[in-house]
Amino acid sequence: MDYKFTLSTDSTCDLYHDFIVENDIKHVSLTFTVEQKDGTMEDRLDNFTQYQQYVDFYNELRAGAFSRTSMLNYESHYNHFLKMAKEGAEDVVHFTISSGLSPTKDVAAKAAAEIKKDFPKFNVYVVDPLTATVGQGALVRIALKCRNEGMGAKETHELCTSLRLHIQHFIVADDLSYLKRGGRVSAAAAMFGGMLGIKPIISFDKEGKLFSLAKVKGTRKAISFIKEKLEIEGPDPQYNHLFIVHTGNEPVANELAAYVREKLGIEPILQIMGPVIGSHVGPGAFALGYISKSERNDF
Repeated sequence: MDYKFTLSTDSTCDLYHDFIVENDIKHVSLTFTVEQKDGTMEDRLDNFTQYQQYVDFYNELRAGAFSRTSMLNYESHYNHFLKMAKEGAEDVVHFTISSGLSPTKDVAAKAAAEIKKDFPKFNVYVVDPLTATVGQGALVRIALKCRNEGMGAKETHELCTSLRLHIQHFIVADDLSYLKRGGRVSAAAAMFGGMLGIKPIISFDKEGKLFSLAKVKGTRKAISFIKEKLEIEGPDPQYNHLFIVHTGNEPVANELAAYVREKLGIEPILQIMGPVIGSHVGPGAFALGYISKSERNDF
């Protein structure tokens, strides 16, 4: 099919390998480093192709390994865009991780501008989703629909940019120590939260940064909080898909999926989170999100 633009994203969108291949989405992988309990370290690419690889990664963390991530550097972006330009791509819509978590958007724009010097017809429209993981993936899915319906790059970029603040996020970490390592919660908050069974409900603010939206005691209260929010305002019927993601916590993810099917009549997009954002929330986490008419965190 002769598309009007090329669709591209970094791996923090957490779309499965088969989906990316089937839909001709250009994909650039971030890296992460796993340190085992004995001090051995291994650099890896966020390019899992099988579900079991995700499960194995979270089991590694449970066993005491530690994973740290780094931003996608200039060289990686440059090579990613250069390959597309050499293949004849002209207009590209590219999605990065939230600028509230990483300056990747600016790095991508700089690399694209350098490529344009040698390929004048090469234009990259960088979308800063102000989110990550399946929130970012939801916008990539919308861009895919736009592309398949013949919409141009500029119009698709404008639509996705207009929708990003309407993505609601409810993220629940099982172990606060991972958020403590990433500087998202203080050491004291992590210690007392763990002792008391406190579960912060984490969301993205309007600058694309993570913050604690609420604090509840225990997983059951966290699930109830999410259900209450859904009852106040669910997905915008125009963008009637809802995503559920977990880091090796299938029982809670399946419970939320069953609730969404029964109460909203929607078949949710249910998947496991990739290792980049998963490194920061740790194993056992779960999250639910969707596009609403209200802006994020306004209800």
